[in-house]
Amino acid sequence: MRWSEFVAQVRERGQYPTAKEAERVSRIVLSALGGHLTGAERTELAVRLPQEGMRVLTGQLKVTKPLSGAQFVDSVAARIEGATPATARWDVSSVLSVVAELADKDLLDRIIDRLPPGYALLFGRAQLTRRAGQLV
Repeated sequence: MRWSEFVAQVRERGQYPTAKEAERVSRIVLSALGGHLTGAERTELAVRLPQEGMRVLTGQLKVTKPLSGAQFVDSVAARIEGATPATARWDVSSVLSVVAELADKDLLDRIIDRLPPGYALLFGRAQLTRRAGQLV
């Protein structure tokens, strides 16, 4: 997928008025996500993204304090002028739902499993929990 196609999908999902706005949101969300992913999951996801998305994701240093899904949304809201937690959740979900389609199920499961609670819904998935060795 080319970067322009990625941005077009984000624009459609988020119903952004321009490609420029969809690109701005994509860069902010991928940048924020890049600090939270490490190891094999980060590398595997990066190679599935368009080259520009790969650069944005991998150009980030690892965060020192992992954020819950809600805190992640708040951190994105702080990066977008005039954003509220509700609009930032929309922005994050618009981008991460496209990212989820580029990752296969196994990779997305591992990404969600390695992130703190609250990210599954942002990727458009239900948040499953483990109880006594089984998913519930």
